[in-house]
Amino acid sequence: MIRELALVDVYFLLLALRWTIGLTLLALLGGGAVGLFVAAFGAARNPVLRGLALVYVGTVQGIPLLGWLFIFYFGLSIVGYNLPPLVAATVGFSIYAGAFLGEIWRGALVAIPKTQWEAGLSIGLNYIEQLRHVIIPQAVRMAIAPTVGFVVQLIKNTSLAAVIGFVELTREGQLTTASTFQPFSVYLLVALMYFSLCYPLTQYSRVLERKRRVLR
Repeated sequence: MIRELALVDVYFLLLALRWTIGLTLLALLGGGAVGLFVAAFGAARNPVLRGLALVYVGTVQGIPLLGWLFIFYFGLSIVGYNLPPLVAATVGFSIYAGAFLGEIWRGALVAIPKTQWEAGLSIGLNYIEQLRHVIIPQAVRMAIAPTVGFVVQLIKNTSLAAVIGFVELTREGQLTTASTFQPFSVYLLVALMYFSLCYPLTQYSRVLERKRRVLR
């Protein structure tokens, strides 16, 4: 039954926004853990570890995010593993985020001049101490801005979880449109909610980027 768009619909969209934020946070936790290994392997001196990181990043980035969601939700169900939409989305997004975050962080690590390693070695620091006291603090400053920029993309990409039935903001927008038949109004609200999340982060990323240029 078609009805008018009401305040209760806005309330349900706001509730769904919580799941968009929650899925983003879960993806960042899982992807951050994977990304640390990818960055460490990619920046290692061992060519085997670097090769493993390269293969992982190439494989993940070579398959669309939607494909990963299909693999873990529809693909695993074929062999008897029926994952709930939240679990499938979390795993898919974590694998996806791990590749991109790992590349961002690896790039920050390898961008540190060799003279910084030599400086740490000259004062008697071992490899771990060089990383902890000299390399990682500098790499973190370099990686913050692109990491925040990726988080913005991740927030928007959570909308793809709607295709596997996970009710986040975009999926709730679809359901509300089906019951009110007012797509312009509904999706305008959805767009404003995404904007309210992404715009502050985008501005923060630009501020960080400007600060990094000044520090140079």
